[in-house]
Amino acid sequence: MKKTLEFKAHDGEIEDIALGPDNKVVTAGRDFQCCVWQQDQLVTGLRWHENLPGIPDKAYRYQACRDSGTFLGLGTVTGSVAIHIAFSLQRLYYVKEAHGIVVTDVAFVPESQPGRELLGGHEAALLSVAVDSRCKLHLLPTRRSLPVWLLLLLCAGLIVATILLLQLAFPGFL
Repeated sequence: MKKTLEFKAHDGEIEDIALGPDNKVVTAGRDFQCCVWQQDQLVTGLRWHENLPGIPDKAYRYQACRDSGTFLGLGTVTGSVAIHIAFSLQRLYYVKEAHGIVVTDVAFVPESQPGRELLGGHEAALLSVAVDSRCKLHLLPTRRSLPVWLLLLLCAGLIVATILLLQLAFPGFL
């Protein structure tokens, strides 16, 4: 193997590292941060005081990370588990103290046939393993969105309403 890049990612030790899509790298460090990198450039990062106001930084530390391409799964030293959107790091799922103690690893259920059967109607499934000798499955409910047909119907209604208003405001418009 040949080293291609070296840079300082964290103050102190790196707890976990995961490779994501588009050559992105996710790191969880002992400095209480989780970072997404593109080469040696910081794309975005998470800190407890920004995402969970009122909870001091020192109370939690990211311990494990995995990036499925769409989602970022995180485990902490306090046993908490979270799922974030990978590109924006918006939190979608959080369970405080899902385990009694340190989450040592997290992994997304693969999108194979058995994995899809396990998912059921959920958007993602994350497995977490902890020092408490337990493995837990976390299911992310499918986010609601408007069906395409309803969106098209609303657009058509808006166009018709605009034409009618223009006809009322300017007689002889059409």
